[in-house]
Amino acid sequence: MRPLDPAVKAVFRQRRPDPACWDVVVDAVCSRESSYDADLALVQAGRAVAGHADRIAGSLAGPLTGHTAQAHAFALAGLGDVRALPALRQMEAHALPFGRLHAHTLAALPAAELLPVARRMLGQVPVDYHASTFMLDLLALWGPAAAPAVPEVVRILETPYAYDAFRVLGGIGPAAAGTADRLAAYATGRDPRTRRHHPRRAAWAHWKVTGDPALALDACGTAVNSGSGSHGLPFLADLGPLAAAHAQTVRGLMESPGGWTRVAAAHAYWRITGDPEPVVPVLLAAVDPDWDGQPALPVQEAVRRLGDIGTPAVRAAPLLRGILAGGERLTHPFTGVRILADQAYVRTLTEALERIAPGAADPVAPPAPAVRQGPLRRWLRPGDAVRTG
Repeated sequence: MRPLDPAVKAVFRQRRPDPACWDVVVDAVCSRESSYDADLALVQAGRAVAGHADRIAGSLAGPLTGHTAQAHAFALAGLGDVRALPALRQMEAHALPFGRLHAHTLAALPAAELLPVARRMLGQVPVDYHASTFMLDLLALWGPAAAPAVPEVVRILETPYAYDAFRVLGGIGPAAAGTADRLAAYATGRDPRTRRHHPRRAAWAHWKVTGDPALALDACGTAVNSGSGSHGLPFLADLGPLAAAHAQTVRGLMESPGGWTRVAAAHAYWRITGDPEPVVPVLLAAVDPDWDGQPALPVQEAVRRLGDIGTPAVRAAPLLRGILAGGERLTHPFTGVRILADQAYVRTLTEALERIAPGAADPVAPPAPAVRQGPLRRWLRPGDAVRTG
């Protein structure tokens, strides 16, 4: 086994790996002696490779293709480094990473610089699944800055990816007001072609672009009162006190047998009423300290909502800090997004702690000596230098 292999394993498995492991990964990718897994790791590295930005940029300027070019470009994008832009502008749909979490990597870059790429990919005929889901996620993260792409997003309303298109239009807000009639047609089923599309998300988007909550209150309130509450709860939460007429129904759903419904109901009830007393125990019960990243469980969502409540959820602080101090990454997400998923969970825990008990999310202790001196150092041959630049 080469020194690269244990280094790659360490960065995928350890939440705080020895920086020397990242040194080896960067060295292998930039010297073209990489492996597929090393490329996957670098795509997700983020701030862990900040000290190598110049070397990665210099390597990207050379003749690169395929997955190696993607690894370089997304590594720089994860640092917010605009030197990633030329390569990203040339990227085709098939070169995008397979994982919607990767959209967060590009969201830190200037929207105006990448909007032409997004519009080009969304304009493909036929619509490409991979490009559409990825780019719609990116546009949703950009919010109002995505307004120039409204024509392409409207085109997606006629495809199976309409749900994400509604999310983008709602995030753009008033700048997408020209789509209000289309959104109302989808929300009400007025046009027979729209009946299969997502009426609650469309009604929410209609509220966001027009400022009129009536359609969203009707569509989402009807869902909550019909027994399919989980489909309307996130939107009622966003409506907050405007949805006061549904507060008691929402509170009853906090006892639902479904974990996601309980968490969504607790969050919605707090947003509607401002009363954390019945909400915090429900959210705390959903936070499993042994969660492995399995998306069937709403653990990360519960942590996020505890953070939204802030200091009234102070009893959650010891539990969240204990989870944050863990040394192992989430194990359930597949390799292509494992580091990103764990980084997102760490951010959620950190931000929640800062809101609940400022100062409670101070940096945890550095890796134990066994991590620093074990897997990597054991495989480095005498005289092997870890190149860092």
